[in-house]
Amino acid sequence: MKAIAYYQNLPIEHPESLLDVQLPEPAIGEHDLLVEVKAISVNPVDTKVRAGAAPEAGQAKVLGWDAAGVVRAVGGKVSLFQPGDKVWYAGALHRPGANSELHAVDERIVGRMPHSLDFEQAAALPLTAITAWELLFDRLRVLDNHAPSGQSLLVVGAAGGVGSILVQLARQLTGLTVIGTASRPETQAWVKELGAHHVIDHRLPLSEELKRIGYPSVDYVASLNQTDAHFKQIAAAIAPQGKLALIDDPAALDVRELKRKSVSLHWEFMYTRSLFGTDDQIEQHHLLNRLAELVDAGLVRSTVAERFGRIDAANLKRAHALLESNRAKGKIVLSGF
Repeated sequence: MKAIAYYQNLPIEHPESLLDVQLPEPAIGEHDLLVEVKAISVNPVDTKVRAGAAPEAGQAKVLGWDAAGVVRAVGGKVSLFQPGDKVWYAGALHRPGANSELHAVDERIVGRMPHSLDFEQAAALPLTAITAWELLFDRLRVLDNHAPSGQSLLVVGAAGGVGSILVQLARQLTGLTVIGTASRPETQAWVKELGAHHVIDHRLPLSEELKRIGYPSVDYVASLNQTDAHFKQIAAAIAPQGKLALIDDPAALDVRELKRKSVSLHWEFMYTRSLFGTDDQIEQHHLLNRLAELVDAGLVRSTVAERFGRIDAANLKRAHALLESNRAKGKIVLSGF
């Protein structure tokens, strides 16, 4: 089968950073689906793994943790899907990725694809939606209801992939006042369009920007990028007994800054359930199905921003380069081989 892989960690501009290769079709386990991949999207995790995770000597490493496609075969204990079903998922970090014509994935972390989306639109959502959903409801423990709570959520980096979904979920499913950060006019307009009540500029001190719009403090903070650069401002802006969740990889944080306010700190890593085979990993199946219902009801929209053409090494290199520039808005998708 066709696939895109790498054999060594190289800068994206290097001719061999990503290569078009031929690989054997994957074998499937008893809980696995064999999926014919129709579309993928590209995430920061792809660039981080490419840069830092070296394949075994002589082995090709396939990236890609966002996919939509059609089930072609199922394992002996599969009960949730059958051949012909359209599915979407983000996969598991410890298994080969979905940048290949065929992909094996555990059915318990797969959802049915929304009827109202095409494959590209669907592929843009799973990883960021799972991350946003788990951050909001599992880590921050925000109530999933529409009742006005009088509480507020600050989303730092709201124009990115996770932020674009988090803003929508918080606005549609909770009673929070949603405040997003974005630095450029086009990304600020995007965040507002997705449902944020307010948008502020994260190039300026966050605490001062919040006061400018009438919020001397916020109850919840979702810090999605550059947490180390914003941490002191977050500590200043968060309310006593507030909750802070983050998804990025800051080199160091002085968490003592949070002590006086008894602020709790939460990590969200959407691969935890699949990596450790937790008893509740099927929750990702359930939340993807719930998300599909929200999409089909018109309450959540796909965050496709760039369509980069067919799935091949040249187009994936372009996608990695754009993500590494930190100027991406929404999601980059590719489809077909």
